[in-house]
Amino acid sequence: MKDDPKDKHRYDQIINLQHHVSSNRAHMSVHDRAAQFSPFAALNGYDGAIKETARLTDQAVELDENAKTILDEKLRIVQEQLSRMQEIEIVFFRPDEMKAGGAFISIRGAVKKVEGYERTVVMQDGTRIQIDEIVDITGEMFQSVDDFFA
Repeated sequence: MKDDPKDKHRYDQIINLQHHVSSNRAHMSVHDRAAQFSPFAALNGYDGAIKETARLTDQAVELDENAKTILDEKLRIVQEQLSRMQEIEIVFFRPDEMKAGGAFISIRGAVKKVEGYERTVVMQDGTRIQIDEIVDITGEMFQSVDDFFA
C-alpha cells in the first residue's frame, strides 16, 4: 500500500520540508524562470508567410474595345473640364507588390491634370493613376457619354 498512487498520505514526510537552495548555482530570477516555459518561434517568419499566402488578391480585367473607347472619351471630357474641378470617381486596378494579382481601388476627387506622355491621371491630392489600369470613371460630367453608349 505504500506505493499506491491513490494514497493521499504518500508525500506527508516531505511536504513540510524547507525548499532546497543550491550552494553551487545562483538563484534564478522569476523572469528567467518564466522564460524557460515561454513559447518560441521555431520557424522565424513562418507566421508572416502563412498570412501572406492567405491574403486574397483580385485578378486584373482586360477591357474590350468598346470599354476602352468609352474610357478614352471620358478622359477627353476630363481634360476639357479640368478648370471646373468637378468631382469624379475613378476605379482602377493596382497590382500587388508581393504576389500575383492586386486590388481594385476606388478614388473620388477632382483631377489636377492628365499627362498624356506618361499616361497618368494626377488627382488634386497628388495621387497618380496609370491610365492603363483604369477600369471605370463615373461622375455627373459623363451623363451624355453614359446615355450615348447605353
